[in-house]
Amino acid sequence: MNKEQEFWSYFNGDKNMPDLDLPEDIIIEPEVQEEAPKREVKDEVDVAFNFAFVGAGQGGSRIAETFHKIGYRKIAAINTAQQDLNSISLENKKCIGDGGAGKDPSVAEKLYNNNKEDILDFLKYSFGEEVDKVFVCVGAGGGSGAGSMEGLVHTSKELQEAYKSRSSKVGVILALPKYSEGKRVCANAVETLNKAQKLVEEGIVSPLVIVDNEKISKFYPSLSVAKFYPTANQSVAGIFHLFNLISAKDSSYSSFDQKDYQSVLESGNIIFGTSKVKDVSDAVGIARSVRENLKNNLLCGGFDLKTAHMAAAVAIANDEVLGDLPESHLDGAFEQLNRLLGEGSTVHRGVYSGNKPDLNIFTAVGGLAAPEEKITELKSQT
Repeated sequence: MNKEQEFWSYFNGDKNMPDLDLPEDIIIEPEVQEEAPKREVKDEVDVAFNFAFVGAGQGGSRIAETFHKIGYRKIAAINTAQQDLNSISLENKKCIGDGGAGKDPSVAEKLYNNNKEDILDFLKYSFGEEVDKVFVCVGAGGGSGAGSMEGLVHTSKELQEAYKSRSSKVGVILALPKYSEGKRVCANAVETLNKAQKLVEEGIVSPLVIVDNEKISKFYPSLSVAKFYPTANQSVAGIFHLFNLISAKDSSYSSFDQKDYQSVLESGNIIFGTSKVKDVSDAVGIARSVRENLKNNLLCGGFDLKTAHMAAAVAIANDEVLGDLPESHLDGAFEQLNRLLGEGSTVHRGVYSGNKPDLNIFTAVGGLAAPEEKITELKSQT
């Protein structure tokens, strides 16, 4: 064996490496770095779950901004146009483009893929490390939100896995356009909604909450331009927050706890409803109020309630009303909800004391099949 063969044999395992006396001045001691302190982002509301919200596009950013106004602080906004971000009152905003997507989701999708590692770091900074579930908020008809939606879902899932979040599924709040916004916008919405439904079927997204701005515009035909979108966004954020708030509270009557809420959130497509009952002596009226509210829920129609398998119903009134309300009347309303859903469905119940004189019943129904009627209606506009 010549010298060169002998030298390389050390590295091929033929011999033990020889002991070498290295000069002290070239021995590098490993530098011990202190662990960086965790970034804490605390909500200003006392709720059951640490939800984080990222809005993509102008419509999605407005939804995320609405949750910030309530008191949630794990909030971020992303857009392909800086001028759209300028009108959003949030601290954590990131522009990933130059001039917008021009209602073309493929432009935003490419920009997102080119920036996805930076976006992951941005979300980690914006949310901190205590995250139970991320909600991706988008307008389905635009370019930035529609094109970023799928990428944001996968990035958010990666973040949840890294933080060992309480949920493995990512939530999506999807706003459908008004028909007056045009054929291209409606076509974008159909494609985005179908993508979101596929993610639900794959077990990646839950819940999927659909906000139908066309339906909301018909509920409030006289609403001013300035108030329309704030009203639409408050409709979803308000009731969504109420369930998160209630599931963190004790009840001297019947509790709707965190496990109850989580089971609804993990059930796929969800719709929400609210009912106000002035005459608690009318058992039929209470049941009818719940029934009509679900069939005409404000957020989105086109769902078949018989496909649902999970629901929550929370009744809130002051102690005086609850003192006069017969238990059988409330049971009848809850049973009404059960009959509206599919066979073998579960209805989680809660009764809480509040400060309002009327009986208010809040409902969340999950596990619904895709809203085929709504999808067909949207296609007719393209």
